[in-house]
Formats: sequence, structure tokens, C-alpha cells
Amino acid sequence: MAGPIPELEDRALECAQTLCEAERVLLASHIDADGLTSAAIASQALERAGIPFETVFEKQLDAAAIEAIAATEYDTVLFTDFGSGQLDEISVHEAAGAFTPVIADHHQPADAETDYHLNPLLFGINGASELSGAGASYVLARALAEVSDETIIPDGGSETAARADNRDLAALAIVGAVGDMQDSDGELHGANEHIVAEGVDAGVVEPSTDLALYGKQTRPLPKLLEYATDVRIPGISGSERGVLSFLDELPLELRRPADATGSDAGEWRRWAELTAEEKQTVASALVKRAVSRGVPAGKIDRLVGTAYVLCDEPVGTELRDASEFSTLLNATARYERADVGLAVCLGDRGAALEQARTLLRNHRRNLSNGIDLVTEEGVTQTDNLQWFHAEDRIRETIVGIVAGMAMGNEGISRSKPIIAFADKSGDDAGAGMDPDPDPDPKPTDDQHQEVKVSARGTHSLVRKGLDLSAVMGQASRAVGGDGGGHDVAAGATVPKGNEADFIEHADELVGEQLS
Repeated sequence: MAGPIPELEDRALECAQTLCEAERVLLASHIDADGLTSAAIASQALERAGIPFETVFEKQLDAAAIEAIAATEYDTVLFTDFGSGQLDEISVHEAAGAFTPVIADHHQPADAETDYHLNPLLFGINGASELSGAGASYVLARALAEVSDETIIPDGGSETAARADNRDLAALAIVGAVGDMQDSDGELHGANEHIVAEGVDAGVVEPSTDLALYGKQTRPLPKLLEYATDVRIPGISGSERGVLSFLDELPLELRRPADATGSDAGEWRRWAELTAEEKQTVASALVKRAVSRGVPAGKIDRLVGTAYVLCDEPVGTELRDASEFSTLLNATARYERADVGLAVCLGDRGAALEQARTLLRNHRRNLSNGIDLVTEEGVTQTDNLQWFHAEDRIRETIVGIVAGMAMGNEGISRSKPIIAFADKSGDDAGAGMDPDPDPDPKPTDDQHQEVKVSARGTHSLVRKGLDLSAVMGQASRAVGGDGGGHDVAAGATVPKGNEADFIEHADELVGEQLS
């Protein structure tokens, strides 16, 4: 059985064989949407292969977290969606015989090497835009199905074949890639395309050309259009009155029949409920309005993209659309509930899903408040970048998202990368190594002395030479911190009080890259 990414197949098989030979495995993963889906893919693959395992999450895989992992009795540790950038530290514990690391990651690797390292960057594939952490985990899962002596699957009729070789897990891999913004050009491409193709063959994913707006499954039509601000259409974006006027002018019945049974009679329908003809009418009218109001053609093109529908999920739910699913997941672990996000990925559609929805409402409110704060207070402009310091007013776990979403707002340019600072908190990631965590954790002295840094760019800037992973790594280490990530999005931790020096180094580095 050939793997989905030929360049990675041999290394994936070596990693899978090592896992199969382990008595048991500790699975450690990152906490964002890509990390949660990576963990869900890996955990299902391990379970189906009959390999005992335990799952832990880390907000940041720093020296202390790696040391805690090394102190466990696990001889084999599988790192997903992180580990590559921390190889220098991991290799120290590997050399001491603490554990054998198996890494499925897509971030920039450190200088140290290890045998069982599955990363697209080692094989000429761009880890920032062509394969996510969840994609690397999916490649490993497919290899596990091939080398495992046993495959534990339920009776699933036509689903049995896809479960037997783990192709059904392609749906989660796509959610992870979308959550990692690898579809920011309108669709997934590169190695991700092979995973999409396998998902289609397995019957779990259906890509289609559609409006590139968030909330097509869950938001009533007026709110879908009012909150669609990635491409601003004058008179519609941000205007409830303008949206209602626009929809009322269309020759369509966009409300549910008033005589229909149920409590939603007469309410606005959602985009997912419209027929193909109705969608075409609305989309054409949107484009016409955009042209008439002078929206540039390049921005109008961004109104349409590829949507990734998860076929097994009910229409009208957050889980049906890969973009909404990934946002739901981001709203769990970023608020110390990685366990909830993982449970949803693993199929819990009861209590865990309801908890996730509650967290999502809170997440949206915090993002909105954060964006308003940054827009109102503005950013500081340097020659080559722009920055702001949120202190403790925006959570460190979402300040990078806020920064990226604020780009393009008044006074915040998309022609420069943006850097955001936030005070480090003492919160645990939600499912870490401590079996009896303090229910009211307090920041440690070290955490009081550290600042989280998040950087966001655009793919247009990346094409011009921007590499935020290098910027964050070099600038943070110059002031006694550390960092890394991707060319378009990266992060770091620096000692408190060194922010100005960090900005000076980062500004110079960005200038050199874009000169």
C-alpha cells in the first residue's frame, strides 16, 4: 500500500516500525487546532495498531516540559506538531537514554538530528504551506496501518477499508491544515492535495468551489455577510442595515416559510441550506456590488475559494466545514481544555461538543475584544514592521490570532509583518504531566519575567522573502530568549524588559529579508 506522500514514505515506515516495537508510547502534542488534530490522528492510529499509549498536551515544548517527559517511565515518545524545533534539547535526553523520540512535525528543525524524524522540510516540502503537523501525523498513521500486525476496527461496512488503512483520518488532517492557515491562498495545495484526494476516495471529504466566508454552516445569511470582513464590500461588510437591504433586493425567498413547523419559522436561512442556484444568485450579486463599489479585482477574487466539507458531519454544524471545525478546536486548548478538543476530534458529540461550543462563544468574544483593543489603540510603526504590547489584556494563547485578524484594519497595514507581545500566564495547557495539577495555578517567578511574542505576515510578504521563523529565532536569542515557527507565522518567548531590543533586532532582520 503506497503512502500519500511518496517522498516521506520510507521515513514514515521507519517511524511506524519503531512505534510498533514499543511496549507503550507517550504521545505529546501541541495545543492549537493543528496540534489537536495531529494528536487525534496519531491516537486513533496507535489504538487501531494495538499500541498502548497515553496522551499529553503542552502549550510550549520548552526545556522544562521535555525534562518532565524524560522523567516519565515511557521509553518511546511520539511528538506531534512540535519537536523538530526542540531537537537540540530532545537529543540531550535521547543520548542519556531517557527515551527514543519519534517526531511528526512540520516546523523548522533545530541543528541536532535523530533517526525517527518525519518532517516535510527534510524532504524538500514546504511545511508552512504544503503539509501541516496533522498532515505529517496522517502520513505516519497510514504507515502504521501498513506495518502493524493487527488493525482493530469496528464493523463498518463500506467504511471498513478506509478505517483499515487509516484513510478516513484524512478529514482531520484537512481540518489541521486549514487551522494552520495553509489554505490562505484559497485552497490547499502541494502535499496537502494528496491528502485531500485520499479523503475524497475514502468518502470523508468533499471539496467544492464556494464563497470563502467563515460561518457558511452555522451563521444566518445576514450575519454571514455582515461579519465577512476579509474582503470588505462597502455597504455590506459591518453594516446590518446594508446587508438586510441587499438580501431583500434579491429575487429569492431566503427566510424559512412562515407557516413551517418549528420555532425557526420565518427566520433567515443559512448558506449551507441554499440550493446551488440560490448560492449562485447571491454570489453573483455580491460580486456585482463589489465591482460597483470599486473593490479591486484581486480582492474580489478572494471572495471565492475551495471549501472542505466533512461528509460524515451533519449539515449546519461547526463540524461540517473544515474552517469552522478548526476554529472550534482553537477555542478549546487555548483556554486550557485540550481534553475537550481531543474528545470532539475522537467523535464525542455529546458533552464535549457542548463544552467546545461554550468555549467557542467565549473565544469569539475575546477575539472581538482583542481586535477592538488593537484597532483603537493602534500599533507602533518601525521601518520594516509594526508592533503592539497587549500586556495582560489579551491572553498569550490568542494574541497571535488577534494580531493576524487585525491586519488590514484602520492604521494596521498588511504590507508589513505585525509583532504582538503579551504577558506570559501561569496557566497549564490543560492536560500536561502533573497528575494532580493546582486548580488555581499562579504564575511562577520565571513566568512573571517572560513575555510571549507572536508574529504574523502575509503570503505576499513571504513571496518577497519574509521568513518570520528566522526573524523570531534570531531576534529572540539575541536578547536571551528563543523562538521559531513558520515563514508566515512564528512565536517566541523573551525576558521581560527586552521588548525594545527585540524589536530593534527584528526590524533589522525583516529589512534585510525584504530588501
